[in-house]
Amino acid sequence: MTDTLRPVQPSAAPAAEAPDLPAPDGPRKLKRSIGVVGGTLLTISCVTPASTLFVVVPDLFSTLGTATALTIAVGSLLCIAVAFCYSELGTLIPSAGGEYAMVSTLAGRLAGWLVFVLSLLVVMIVPPVIAMGTADYLAPVMHLNPSMAGAGVMLLATLAGLLDLRANAWITGVFLVLEVVAAAVVAVLGFAHSERDAGSLVSMEVAGQGGHTDTVTAMLVVSGLAIALFVTQGFSTAVYLSEEMENPRRNVARTVLATLAISAVIILVPVIAITLGASDLAELTGGDISGMVAAWSNSAVGTFVSLCVALAIINAGIVMVIQNSRVLFASARDKAWPEPVNNVLSRLGRFGSPWVATLLVGVPGAVLCFVDLDTLYGITGVSVTGMYLLVAVAALLARRGSHVHTPAWRMPLWPALPVLLIAVLAYVLTQQETSHLLWTGGITAAATLYWALYLRPRRESRWLVTVPEDAQA
Repeated sequence: MTDTLRPVQPSAAPAAEAPDLPAPDGPRKLKRSIGVVGGTLLTISCVTPASTLFVVVPDLFSTLGTATALTIAVGSLLCIAVAFCYSELGTLIPSAGGEYAMVSTLAGRLAGWLVFVLSLLVVMIVPPVIAMGTADYLAPVMHLNPSMAGAGVMLLATLAGLLDLRANAWITGVFLVLEVVAAAVVAVLGFAHSERDAGSLVSMEVAGQGGHTDTVTAMLVVSGLAIALFVTQGFSTAVYLSEEMENPRRNVARTVLATLAISAVIILVPVIAITLGASDLAELTGGDISGMVAAWSNSAVGTFVSLCVALAIINAGIVMVIQNSRVLFASARDKAWPEPVNNVLSRLGRFGSPWVATLLVGVPGAVLCFVDLDTLYGITGVSVTGMYLLVAVAALLARRGSHVHTPAWRMPLWPALPVLLIAVLAYVLTQQETSHLLWTGGITAAATLYWALYLRPRRESRWLVTVPEDAQA
């Protein structure tokens, strides 16, 4: 048994009392307002397939060449096992705390705290990095400074994050349609202008210096899996939204699995098309997808695709701010910080959103757009891999004690899948660059020190991870 706390079941409330309002001395709860469709729209938007395709995938093309599609496919297969873990744990522990609430409940407070730090690294770094790509895709209509454009996107996303979650589901849904259309256009044009056959997808070639062709080794593919896992990582947003989903026991698993399947198709099919349609290996390795689209069609189509990608980046910013603010809100509700900080971060606005936490996510994100974040892609990959590994460990512990009888979605092939996932992810970590491992390890060490000096001595009043009463039924 872990020492994670669950709130005491309150007595029946008067009929006139709103059902989603907490007792005066109870933990604050978010309003349940979305179902599978709304949750899927928000979650796929966090995966942000088009911006991932145009911003992250070109870096993979530059190092993996024709092996990019294969690497993403292997990463997607690994994510199926990860999604099973998230689906079971997310329905067992439906909380806005996401990974840290699940891991804390099943593996103890320290493990949950480390997952919280890793998830915070991911969610704080990724939005400004992606947001700075907006300027490149607005270039056909206006020229903007990348840092200024990124900061503007982050501030716009912050304003949207202050609204009701149902309203944001519709906003992001409209943007999502446009980015799916952009990805579809790239796929159609790539297949229509194929320069090589399907065998090239496993030819393992990349353009080297001086016009030479280099071989992509198996170790390069394994190293690239950390970024490949990040490509579809957004499906985990469903567990952050579980506290605001109607009937979370059923809808969280459906949302996680549906999102992974849809996002993998939206990303992988255009990647295959680009690999087949690039005029030569040098163009593919260069990763200029916008340039390829313009060459395959005309400038008008290229401009349309670029603008759709810009909207996709804005869309991703909105959803990431929503997700990140829920993490901070939940950490304050679970008393991770000194009491004055907890009181401020747990405040809800008139639309039911945690407005202070939203501002504290969005405004620093705008500031980070003026910082050189190139090396942080590697740190993000290490953090995602480490976070998935700890979630898999928690999945191994999900069927012991009282949790055996708790109603929840249960994964097939347990415990084989979590064990296999732990082994693979541990190996992937060993293949990452030393500097990225040191940066992530240093931050994790500092977090452990905070736990040892502040949280652990106050274990009766700090880091009390809770699950809302209505989610436990």
